[in-house]
Amino acid sequence: MSNILVFAEQRDGQLKSYALEAISEGRRLADGAGGTLSVCVIGAGIADLGATIGSYGADKILMADDGGVAVYSPGAYAKLLKDALASSAADVVLLSSSAMGRELGAILAAKADASLLSDVVETTWDGDHLVVKRPVYAGKAFLKVAAKKTPVLVTLRPNVFAAEEKSGAGTVENLAVALGDAEFQVTVTETVMKASSRPELTEASIIVSGGRGIGGPENFNVIEELADSLGAAVGASRATVDAGWRSHADQVGQTGKTVSPNLYIACGISGAIQHLAGMNSSKCIVAINTDPEAPIFKVANYGIVGDLFDVVPALNIAFKDLLA
Repeated sequence: MSNILVFAEQRDGQLKSYALEAISEGRRLADGAGGTLSVCVIGAGIADLGATIGSYGADKILMADDGGVAVYSPGAYAKLLKDALASSAADVVLLSSSAMGRELGAILAAKADASLLSDVVETTWDGDHLVVKRPVYAGKAFLKVAAKKTPVLVTLRPNVFAAEEKSGAGTVENLAVALGDAEFQVTVTETVMKASSRPELTEASIIVSGGRGIGGPENFNVIEELADSLGAAVGASRATVDAGWRSHADQVGQTGKTVSPNLYIACGISGAIQHLAGMNSSKCIVAINTDPEAPIFKVANYGIVGDLFDVVPALNIAFKDLLA
């Protein structure tokens, strides 16, 4: 029997979509091992999240609801998550492979002397050993890895695992918040949110990305119009970011963000290995490029050889008609 603990990430009292994915995967693993699923959530004014977390299969919800942790602090959150680990007697801890999840996973692994497996896209049981699948060599290959000792921390790639509601409700328990100066050596003094009506890149189910073939920053409106018609996020290749056409927050790739949307439309992107590493786990890839030999076509489900300034507006019209 193996118990599972999930860290459920929230912002401003709202659970992130990938937190629900992690909870659902935790439920599946707990069922497969005959164990219990505990979910830890940290923040301020988050009492209402208990019902939602319970509806996704949590047996126990460990809630650290305190004004002192309203804003993310790596040391404080890691300390509370370590307390949750002890309370749940978990053998496996699941976190999302977000910026917060990756940082917390590394800190908690050091504090708890635990194994750490990152950017995982599949989990299975082999007897009482957890076996995970993760990409290596910039996504060119996959490894199946089993940790030799427990507890084992696993960060899950967003948009890969299905979020499924379950019947029932979990038991809510308050997690004591006892923190000192040692846990607040690093604090967030200000958060500046980028104002946008579009979904966040790593959570988007559809992404439309532009590359060097777009010609210049003034032409990104073609990409943005298609994205807005589809309710999609806008991404960019490293070349466009390096050229100053888009901000680094929009960059998809090895040195940017890793995404796994249901649909990824690459416009004027040749498909350098660094870019492919960030998006090749997308469920459906559509590539638009004038070069029939562009590497992007090797990973694309659908390829259109043509000028994006002809193809993208035509797609936009077709999608608008279809959605209407």
